[in-house]
Amino acid sequence: MILLALLAIPLAGGLLAWLPRDRHASWSRFACLLALVLDLGLAVGIWVRASDDTWLAQARWEWLPGLGISFHLGLDGLSLLLVVLALFLGILSVAASWTEVTTRVGFFHLNLMWILTGIIGVFLALDLFLFYFFWELMLVPMAFLIGIWGHENRIYAAIKFFLFTQASGLLMLLSIVALALAHRADQGAWSFDYFDLLGTDTGRLGPWLFLGFFIAFAVKLPAVGLHTWLPDAHTEAPTAGSVVLAGLLLKTGAYGLIRFAVPLFPEAAATAAPWAMALGALGVLYGALLAFGQTDLKRLVAYSSVSHLGFVLLGVFAGNAQALQGAVMTMICHGLSTGALFVVVGLLQERLHTRELSGMGGLLSSAPRLGGLATLFAMASLGLPGLGNFVGELLVLLGAFRTSPWIAVLATIGLVGSTVYSLWILQKVFHGAPAEDVVVRDLSAREVVTLGALATALLWLGLHPQPVLDTAQPTVDSVMELLRE
Repeated sequence: MILLALLAIPLAGGLLAWLPRDRHASWSRFACLLALVLDLGLAVGIWVRASDDTWLAQARWEWLPGLGISFHLGLDGLSLLLVVLALFLGILSVAASWTEVTTRVGFFHLNLMWILTGIIGVFLALDLFLFYFFWELMLVPMAFLIGIWGHENRIYAAIKFFLFTQASGLLMLLSIVALALAHRADQGAWSFDYFDLLGTDTGRLGPWLFLGFFIAFAVKLPAVGLHTWLPDAHTEAPTAGSVVLAGLLLKTGAYGLIRFAVPLFPEAAATAAPWAMALGALGVLYGALLAFGQTDLKRLVAYSSVSHLGFVLLGVFAGNAQALQGAVMTMICHGLSTGALFVVVGLLQERLHTRELSGMGGLLSSAPRLGGLATLFAMASLGLPGLGNFVGELLVLLGAFRTSPWIAVLATIGLVGSTVYSLWILQKVFHGAPAEDVVVRDLSAREVVTLGALATALLWLGLHPQPVLDTAQPTVDSVMELLRE
């Protein structure tokens, strides 16, 4: 029942937040915080009591037995880490939007909590039809979040986000149904259950089904070439939307590759691995290059996500446990560091009413706390040793080098690009001569706590990553075992 509670609590919290509409904005915010803190306590409790087993908890109820569809939830080390990340960033998203969102506050928090429910469902679902249900559950409230509370071109960005993700989701649904049909032909019975579908003989259809899953997950990741929805969605979304989008929604794509695409189609994944690794390295370089060319600070951070998540794609398809561990660590640390940078951009926009770098400069003198924390997050983004991102990207590069030295070298060059644009952000925003004598208000106590929590998490992951690596290890081992069969 604890897995069902992980879904029900944020769902109920969203409904409670929506009840007073705009009459009691504080009620909406505190209802969400209470629900998320309670849910995070449950998840951390599971983590504290975790054993060395691959699956820490499972629950299953019949849903459509005639079609082999069940409400099957499961929690292993990978999904546990991502559920904890989702709830942690959810709490900080509520805190970050405290003063930014002042209209339709109840409806805003309803949508935010339903997005989080869908994300947690994606990380828990072990029935592929149920997985698709939660995958789609995220889309409409996120489109509302962008389209209602976003910035100037929010309608365009919301429609583009919805069309890209919906089209790729439908492609995944076709692949899921085709896989279930192949299982029925092979075993004589319908099933959408993950464990039943493992090892299904798909024959010549296998590479095409793998491609359907891969495209759906690569769009959400996003891989270079399928990423064009991302900068617009990030730029136009409110701060909480950008944090959830960068920190969590993109991770559902990476999670889908690790959980479903590779284990269900190991032969096709092995065949496609060199191309997927090359696409990941290209994303690292391309994202860094485009980030450096931006004048809109929020768009710059958005393109940095394309670069950093190229490391995740590289690690997933490198074919060894070291690189896959690095991909998992990079997923978590990117969520924290890029989420933090989006909070910083939101605070700057709230104070300066612009995201253009030309309207900033010399802000460290008037906002030393903001400048100091922003420096730490920029250092995390460029992979400074002692912060979490360094651990993840180093493991990916070491693992990728064992498989393809040249691809690893190309990805390493991308690290130089991330160093350049990260330092460029700091120089343009916080150093140099102030733009037109701009003075900004420094961080409030609430903002210090919000950003301080993210900084603490990045420091912990950089200095003591072993608990996270140990938690993910059974999942990594099981994926490697499926690849070796």
